[in-house]
Amino acid sequence: MTTTAAIDQVLRQAVESGAVPGVVALAADRDGPIYEGAFGRRSLAGPTPMTPDTVFWVASMTKAVTSVAAMQLVEEGRLSLDAPLGPLLPGLAAPQVLEGFAPDGTPCLRPARRPITLRHLLTHTAGFAYNTWNADIGRYMEATGLPAPRSGRLVSLEAPLVREPGERWEYSIATDWVGRAVEAASGERLERYVFARILEPLGMQDSGFVPGPAQRARRAGTHQRGEDGRLTPIDFALPEAPEFFGGGGGLLSTGPDYLRFLRMLLGGGRLDGAQVLRPETVAEMGRNQIGTLAFQPLRSVLPAISRDCDPFPGTVCRWGLGFLINETDIPGRRAAGGLAWAGLGNTWFWLDPRRGLAGLLLTQILPFADPAVLDLFAGFETALYASRAG
Repeated sequence: MTTTAAIDQVLRQAVESGAVPGVVALAADRDGPIYEGAFGRRSLAGPTPMTPDTVFWVASMTKAVTSVAAMQLVEEGRLSLDAPLGPLLPGLAAPQVLEGFAPDGTPCLRPARRPITLRHLLTHTAGFAYNTWNADIGRYMEATGLPAPRSGRLVSLEAPLVREPGERWEYSIATDWVGRAVEAASGERLERYVFARILEPLGMQDSGFVPGPAQRARRAGTHQRGEDGRLTPIDFALPEAPEFFGGGGGLLSTGPDYLRFLRMLLGGGRLDGAQVLRPETVAEMGRNQIGTLAFQPLRSVLPAISRDCDPFPGTVCRWGLGFLINETDIPGRRAAGGLAWAGLGNTWFWLDPRRGLAGLLLTQILPFADPAVLDLFAGFETALYASRAG
């Protein structure tokens, strides 16, 4: 049995202390939901209370959904994990590696020695990077005028690699390319494919890349934490007519909706009669796919966008086909083999296959890896596991 009073107190205290304006948190086991809580306000700019059906930009929590879409096509033989993607995606046919900069600031590029595969993309070992955590790709963007992927412009995906494919784990735009692979293999735009094959079968009615009026009316406001620790509401909007839908970060969702997605994974690819993936595919997605390589803590070069992020200092973590994997038990929290990731606006989830638990915590705060939200997420997870033990 799950007792919720202690969990409620963790979340309520975070709001009362001013650590967050509002928060939604949910959890489930293999039998169904076991916790749901919403505290505080949707925005400091108004009195509307936070509610479970509040809509959040879940940013890189989109990556897990896009990874599932790709693995559906792998199951059907329309995508291959290890075949070169160049024949399917011309933009990956001749990748270039950024080796440095000439004295005048001109980027120095060379052809990659290996082709990029879907496995590389799903595991963030393709060699791409994000300018938030890689100064070289940021300098390249400044030198060339290359926009960020959040712009929704296709040209943003023409970034060079910063590593040889397969050489190192580096968090990146790779899952945006996974989305492009899903489109090329299925013949549908990513937004339509994800709706028809994942969101609709799972009953995720408040999720999608294009919000309707009902979802817009329930959006959580975005906040920026200043150097003084104070939170300020800021204007933030995704492009309304993007040239491509961001498989790496374009999804909007609610807590109850995303929990259904996690429950599907807990259920071996099935939920309420909808079979989204085969059990063996779900199991493979949760296994280490990068061998002796390891997850590298994110070291920010844009502190207004992200703090440094190392979820479990001193713990070796690997990567599956779309998820961070902790290789050892996290005391008081998830067991070894837990799967997790997060979104730029400080949305976080975990999946614990061994203990049959999943949970998520949603806020809309920049910078990413905000220490107050990380503490809250850890407190929520710890309180949930303690409630199950008692």
